[in-house]
Amino acid sequence: SYFSPDGEWLIFQSTRNGRSCDQQYVMRVDGSDLHRVSDGTGKTTCGYFIGNNESILYASTHLADSACPPRPDPSKGYVWRLDPFDIYTANRDGSNRTPLTAYGVYTAEATVSPNGRSIVFTSLKDGDLEIYTMNTDGSNIRRLTTTPGYDGGAFFSPDGTQIVYRAKRDGSSHLLASTKAR
Repeated sequence: SYFSPDGEWLIFQSTRNGRSCDQQYVMRVDGSDLHRVSDGTGKTTCGYFIGNNESILYASTHLADSACPPRPDPSKGYVWRLDPFDIYTANRDGSNRTPLTAYGVYTAEATVSPNGRSIVFTSLKDGDLEIYTMNTDGSNIRRLTTTPGYDGGAFFSPDGTQIVYRAKRDGSSHLLASTKAR
């Protein structure tokens, strides 16, 4: 889960209420005003608030399939499937959902810059898990990483000029790396 910029709200994914697939929810930090903001189809992940707390973004598989994707085998440890997520924005109440990407491949792990104008995310859109930025309206997509292997889980620095992210390459353990955000 993540706090809204004003610290008054949380956004999180959950299988609460008997759901078989993660959906996005928001609530006040005291637990009140809890409500689902995704439509209940597909699987969702990586919810985040944008700017003034009135908008959210999250990734969902609902465009590829309204059903829940198969779960990975837990006997292999923590495994995260690269399901066909795309990134969406919506009003904080879930209305006015708008696609920012439509690649039909894993596109998720999105976070928002401190000034609320840019999004950093991970995608398989070019055939490898790379990090990209875009404006919060989906325009000006720019690839930031190019080394083969996993690059993801990026966050902006407090001044928005750099990102920090996870990387796993050539069987190495996870590295923590950084690069300029623009």
